Amino acid sequence: MPAFVPKLNLRGGHRMTVFAWARPRHLPRLPAPAIRFFDVAPDARVLAHCHWHPDRHDRATLIELHGLEGSSEAHYMRGLADKAYAAGFNVIRLNQRNCGGTEGLSHGLYHSGLTSDPAAVIRELIDVDRLPAFAVAGYSLGGNLALKLAGEYGDAHPPELRAVTAVSPTMDLASCVRALERRENLLYEWNFVRSLKRRMRRKARLFPELYDLRALGRVRTVREFDEAYTAPHHGFRDAADYYYRASSLRVADRIRIPTLVIGAEDDPFVPSEQFRTPEVTNNPFVTVMLTEHGGHCAFIEDAREGDGYWAERMIVEFARRHAQRAREQVARW
Repeated sequence: MPAFVPKLNLRGGHRMTVFAWARPRHLPRLPAPAIRFFDVAPDARVLAHCHWHPDRHDRATLIELHGLEGSSEAHYMRGLADKAYAAGFNVIRLNQRNCGGTEGLSHGLYHSGLTSDPAAVIRELIDVDRLPAFAVAGYSLGGNLALKLAGEYGDAHPPELRAVTAVSPTMDLASCVRALERRENLLYEWNFVRSLKRRMRRKARLFPELYDLRALGRVRTVREFDEAYTAPHHGFRDAADYYYRASSLRVADRIRIPTLVIGAEDDPFVPSEQFRTPEVTNNPFVTVMLTEHGGHCAFIEDAREGDGYWAERMIVEFARRHAQRAREQVARW
């Protein structure tokens, strides 16, 4: 896998993170998506943007998971989809519950460890669509979901699931929330909290009998939001209990699927120490690419060809090696 050489004028975690978030993306190879809904629970439905090849049953499929308060329209979701589709993958850009303007499709909320939703999507694609091979790619919170899903599967993972990748994953949620609360990260936290509060107000308008907004005015941090809403809604004792139980680091040693983790030393709010823990480094199924620069979900390289989004290229290459190669072997058999 090629090393990451950061764009010279973007060295520095904050600079690269903000630039990647604000930079317009040109995606010439990505066709218009088909809309699909997946019923992931009796009271929950999620929306996906699907990019199918005409011979979809002869292709591997990449399922993408976005980060906190993101959606299938996030720049990295579309950029990765463009590269993966051009490389021969079917691509599914999956929204988590309530994301992408879908608050009315589910009674409940999503959280950082709600792996039952992507697991239900994968099961339907296997049982109903009969698709032969999959890879899962997640960013930030979606990266935590992807890794936690792989760890929970353990030895019993679907044989069709061939590869998992995670970029800037929040593997240790407690340490990530502590990092987010640092003074230099005030703008990031303010943006997350503003979006979370707007979503709660939309949910309360749709389901007034389910959501009490009286505590919302006192929420100033992600931790306070999780304490007031996420944890009690999902049956966790408190925010600390939620962070512990929803963290993929707790089950990383059980991953038995080829897995790629990409992180940066200068990520503003995902500490790199989580990628050096024994649960990760001692697992032969997990490959960690930890770079000095890269920011959060950015990794823009000084490239002469392509658009410079290095992590997206690495995901496609890793998935191609495992998911597409497995599909080719099945075809030969």
